[in-house]
Amino acid sequence: MSENDDKKTEPKGMIGRFLAAPADSVHKTLIVAVSLCLLASMIVSAAAVALRPLQEVNALKDKQVNILQVAGIYDPEIDVLEAFSAFDARILDLETGQYTAEFDVAAFDDRAAADDPATSKALDDDPAGIGRQGRYVTVYLLNDAAGNLDKVILPLHGYGLWSTLYGFIALEENGNDIFGLQFYEHAETPGLGAEVDNPRWKSLWNGKKLADENGDLQISVSKSAPAAGADYHIDALAGATLTTAGVNNLVRFWMGETGYEAFLSNLKAGNI
Repeated sequence: MSENDDKKTEPKGMIGRFLAAPADSVHKTLIVAVSLCLLASMIVSAAAVALRPLQEVNALKDKQVNILQVAGIYDPEIDVLEAFSAFDARILDLETGQYTAEFDVAAFDDRAAADDPATSKALDDDPAGIGRQGRYVTVYLLNDAAGNLDKVILPLHGYGLWSTLYGFIALEENGNDIFGLQFYEHAETPGLGAEVDNPRWKSLWNGKKLADENGDLQISVSKSAPAAGADYHIDALAGATLTTAGVNNLVRFWMGETGYEAFLSNLKAGNI
């Protein structure tokens, strides 16, 4: 073979040399693997961006379903948006215990507000394990057929064993009797801490009271009833001591002075 023939058959350029390399060469294997990883990551990223609006809509719908459920008016045969229109959403200033018109309730994001130093505060005394607490939260009012207040749905959250539990507590119009408690997001241990989702355990909250006749907070989640009596007690989750403690701490935190105490006082006095 002549020298010219050798030049004609010699691969030219980077791509030519790559294609001419043996299929089992180290360089070719690495390049193919890296290229496939990059392609896959691009596809996943593009899918995540494209699906984000749908995910946000589904997350909002799930949150609304949980509010309907904790209020006892969820009906799977009725459109969620239609059913949810029964609620009057308000932005609450926790410090004053009064509603505020400072924010657009439709656009207000409780979690973002809790992370923003302008609308939140760092906690020194933090039994709920949340680090920062938003100074404003969205609450949901449910009126009866006559237009009178029937239930108040309040958001709450706090740390359990493995995760932050996000949920709602439903109170009767007197601001003291509990109608229900429900969590819509957490990552507690299945079969143990995740039993916060068990309908039997959730039903234990119905009819319990937050505070005694003197206004002292008595509600507790524990193995044994407090001195105040069974009206203020919810049985602990079996085998889930730390999750039980977390639920107890977060409920007492949010129902206490640092949480909704001012609002509930105003509600009971008719000052809101």
